[in-house]
Amino acid sequence: MTDIDAFSVESVYAELLGRAPENKIEPRMEPMLRAMEILGEPNRACPVIHITGTNGKTSTARMLESLLLAHDLRVGRYSSPHLAKVTERISIDGEPVADDTFVRIWDEIRPYVLMVDEELEARGENRMTYFEALTVLGFAVFADEPVDVVVLEVGLGGITDATNVADGQVSVVTPISLDHTDLLGDRVEDIAAEKAGIIKPGGFLVSAVQPAEAAQVLLEAARAMDVPFRFEGVEFGVEQRALAVGGQQLTIRSLAGRYEDLLLPLHGEHQAQNLAVAIAALEAFLGGGEKELDLETLQRGLEKVSSPGRLETVRTSPTIIVDAGHNPDGLRASADAVKESFGFSKLVLVVGILREKDAEAMLVELREQYGDLVDDICLTQSTSPRSIPAGELGQLALDAGYAEEDVYVTEKLDEALDWAVGRADSTDDFGGGVLVTGSITLVAEARTLLGK
Repeated sequence: MTDIDAFSVESVYAELLGRAPENKIEPRMEPMLRAMEILGEPNRACPVIHITGTNGKTSTARMLESLLLAHDLRVGRYSSPHLAKVTERISIDGEPVADDTFVRIWDEIRPYVLMVDEELEARGENRMTYFEALTVLGFAVFADEPVDVVVLEVGLGGITDATNVADGQVSVVTPISLDHTDLLGDRVEDIAAEKAGIIKPGGFLVSAVQPAEAAQVLLEAARAMDVPFRFEGVEFGVEQRALAVGGQQLTIRSLAGRYEDLLLPLHGEHQAQNLAVAIAALEAFLGGGEKELDLETLQRGLEKVSSPGRLETVRTSPTIIVDAGHNPDGLRASADAVKESFGFSKLVLVVGILREKDAEAMLVELREQYGDLVDDICLTQSTSPRSIPAGELGQLALDAGYAEEDVYVTEKLDEALDWAVGRADSTDDFGGGVLVTGSITLVAEARTLLGK
């Protein structure tokens, strides 16, 4: 039996999980740089569009991927976290990397990762983390395929994120807000300074609308690098937006052209803004922001856009939506979209939140955004060891202003879903719905239970 026969996706994943977990960030770059050096710099094998921000990174990355594919380019996409299977994080032409490729490349690079581990331990440092090792694997897969362009999503921050061994031809910054404040700082300008670390000499900055303090930090970073910069709301943006069946119809004024009647099969103003950013980034990548794109090619790319786990309808009768809203700003954007796009007369919430998040602020946001539309809320938890226990979350819901008679608590997600469906079905006008929201781990498990 060969070494590769001894591996499977599950065994590779188990080995990766044996490293420091995803939420234990090492603020360093030397191990990644060393791994890239040993492996022949797969991080430089092709051009990169590098994406950071607080909200909207994955949706923007998936839009860019679809638009690039429509332009007949071979595309690698690196995103996190995954919903059902680790191979989702390393995408080739819109699909998770093949199991045998994932396993084969890990088998090839594993000795070099272990070599870096040994060097780190010899210096009294921690070996490569889960995210560092997986990022090395992603670069190696993309170099092996090979791909024409990589859409690379930052894990956390920017300056010392493992992905920052790449030099993005285009650096994209989606909306910045307070999140991971224990690691990135408790002011938006501090967080922006971390994220500005992906801006590199010779690149091009495309940014979503930002708080003034964050925009100033990004602007100064781009000027310091002598990098062209374009901001949503100044040089480009959504000009018109109307609801359409299954999504929305948009006119976008971008860097090099005006694109009318684009059909985006996703809900919410925030997704329209993500598309504006994606199109500007595409123009910057393909023609330095000066070459107008073909409208039919854009539309062909949009037809295949999806964003699993983001305002995704996973069942009807009653309608059940799952949405990974992991901070107050994300929940606010999703609430606007739900109220705009779904005609619910009553909405039942199923909520689970991870320990490192500001759970009470998120629960307050949910109460304020949905108001009388929500009578019932279920507090539950995923199987992640980082989950806030359902009972503790239930108390936080009371602290956030929910009435005790409206709160249901269960540790079991299947029970939570059954209860929520029963409450939604109790409406007289059949207008009840269920929203499962909070952590990505909760959404992932809900999708599995509901057959997605």
